[in-house]
Amino acid sequence: ILVQDVMTKAIISVNVETTVFQVAKMMEQGGIGAVLVKTNDHLCGIITDRDYATKIVAHNLSSDTPVEQIMSSPLITINFDESISDAAKRMTNKKIRKLAVTDNGNIIGLITSTDLVTQLSK
Repeated sequence: ILVQDVMTKAIISVNVETTVFQVAKMMEQGGIGAVLVKTNDHLCGIITDRDYATKIVAHNLSSDTPVEQIMSSPLITINFDESISDAAKRMTNKKIRKLAVTDNGNIIGLITSTDLVTQLSK
């Protein structure tokens, strides 16, 4: 089974100046756990629900903090035609739960640990 078979194709991104409050509202309304961050139309990082606990709340940052200050960067990626086993290994090695999926260097989706667990339970 390949990454492209289980990845999420809908990509939601914000600019680096977007506040952590704005992103939190987007996540809540969209029922999502990650938003990609871009500068000059180039995706440069990711902010996840986990970042809120480990970076914002733990350091008592203001809700108007720009996401650029807490995003994880650079993006850790996997190619769309790699196996989900490779995705699981990369997540484990990097201690992360989300990977940006690429095709010829272009980001075309996200694969999460939840996607992998869902696939395994079928």
